[in-house]
Amino acid sequence: MESSSGSQKKRRSITTPLICLGVVLLAAVYLLLIRPALMPTTATIGPELIVFFVLLVSFIAALVVLVVAALAALIRAALRKGRDMGGTWRLLGRRAIWCGLLAAALAVVVLLSQWLAYTPPIRAADGSELPGSIAALEQVEVNGSKQWISIRSKDVSRPVLLFLAGGPGGSQLAAVRSELGALEDHFVVVGWDQPGAAKSYNALPKSELTRQRYVDDGCALAEYLCERFDQQKIYLVGESWGSALGVWMVQQRPELFRAFVGTGQMVAFLETEHYCYNLAMQIAQERGHADVIRQLEAQGPPPYYGNGVAMKMASYLMYLFQVMAADPNIAPSSQNTLADIAAPEYGLYDKLGYVLGVTDTLGIVYQQLYDLDLRQQAAELRVPVYFFTGRHDINAPTALVEDYYAVLQAPHKELVWFERSGHMPWVEESELFIEKLLNVVWQAEPA
Repeated sequence: MESSSGSQKKRRSITTPLICLGVVLLAAVYLLLIRPALMPTTATIGPELIVFFVLLVSFIAALVVLVVAALAALIRAALRKGRDMGGTWRLLGRRAIWCGLLAAALAVVVLLSQWLAYTPPIRAADGSELPGSIAALEQVEVNGSKQWISIRSKDVSRPVLLFLAGGPGGSQLAAVRSELGALEDHFVVVGWDQPGAAKSYNALPKSELTRQRYVDDGCALAEYLCERFDQQKIYLVGESWGSALGVWMVQQRPELFRAFVGTGQMVAFLETEHYCYNLAMQIAQERGHADVIRQLEAQGPPPYYGNGVAMKMASYLMYLFQVMAADPNIAPSSQNTLADIAAPEYGLYDKLGYVLGVTDTLGIVYQQLYDLDLRQQAAELRVPVYFFTGRHDINAPTALVEDYYAVLQAPHKELVWFERSGHMPWVEESELFIEKLLNVVWQAEPA
């Protein structure tokens, strides 16, 4: 008769492959049948993040158990002078195999998430994909480097609008889709993950992240979009850092752009940082926020150089964002950064790049910008210019925008106020933002 231990080993030898086969089948059913049905509403986010975190927690737990068991085995070996350790090492070997399998599963999930990242399709009223529409994530070559863009529109014959995210190092592919989705009725809306941001985090070596490289890449991308969509010129919208980048792009290649819209407009970088630091200190003193005061006093005022630039800037910029979020004069914002990071446009590795972009890349690039002032260096632009400015913006001082507007020479210029906005009118008053942007088109399009 077969021993009980032999039967157990036989059952285990059968059970393990069956479990693996079951997991593979479940994954196949999800990827082939369930996931396509979830994609239009981005309902893939929940289950895929859950699977990743379950695997991650399981791997960490298994690794901890393995390390503890290995330490215990070493202690026992020392106490017993190595006697009777064969069974312990076999147990450790089995646990190491499980850790390896979990690590491999994690790697597969990360790679799959990168490969399966998507921007939700644009649907007709009956739920079918809208004919003539485009909803794509694409990697394109820009000046010899691979960078990512999103392209969304209900009609590919519409004018092209390139949206420049804030930062440097910021990504707003998902945010623009969710907050300004109505633009897809009127434009081919292109989002760009600039080098050092999210999907393009590793597009360039950090030593090549310079202001001029961003300008050159932005112009090259605009030229590519003109050729691809058979447009003579495109519209350019820049937010925060993107508003300064947009000014430099239209200054360098005005023939590529029909009009430029800057929102949260940056003008003079060092002057802005001094303003924000001093204002944060003043508000913190008035409100008795001792922890903020201690932090600001410890680091001192800008400019900052070397390591830790982004964290030092965050100590007053994020505080001012909190002040604006509590301001009753500013319309409540629906934007959720965590929801943006979780969006299906970003694979798991992209999500890491999203976070590193606003910590690592911002710190690298920002210390190159302190001597830049658009009032002196970009006082003349050869395209129509519009500043969409939040009345209550305290991250990009409105007084500097008014100063720049006063000296700016352009074929046409307008300073458009958003009375219920802070730094982000495109989020806080998105419907009005879209309405005003369409007014820009009506003025810029040839008769």
